[in-house]
Amino acid sequence: MTKISGQARRIRIYINEASRYKGTPLYHAIVLKAKELGLAGTTVFRGIEGFGANSRIKTARILELSHDLPIVIDIVDSIEYLDKLMPFLDQTVNEGLITIEDIEVIKYAIKK
Repeated sequence: MTKISGQARRIRIYINEASRYKGTPLYHAIVLKAKELGLAGTTVFRGIEGFGANSRIKTARILELSHDLPIVIDIVDSIEYLDKLMPFLDQTVNEGLITIEDIEVIKYAIKK
């Protein structure tokens, strides 16, 4: 097993499940673009409850089931690769929040 560590950057994109880009769920369009640009990987999380700028609570509780739950897209890569993604995010994220953090990563991989 090998261990690699170093500096990286994390982008978190907070949007709603109902957000669309050219008829496709926006979270899926972002994942496809990240893959196309050769980013290391991305993960999409579906929230069970939350609210955003409009202060309307969206929930997965059965009595108040929402079809517009919070979505968080988490992407970790080098600054160079994430900078390639930013123009696409600027174009497609019409309503939401993006956070950017410098981080230290430790990656474990099996030697091949």
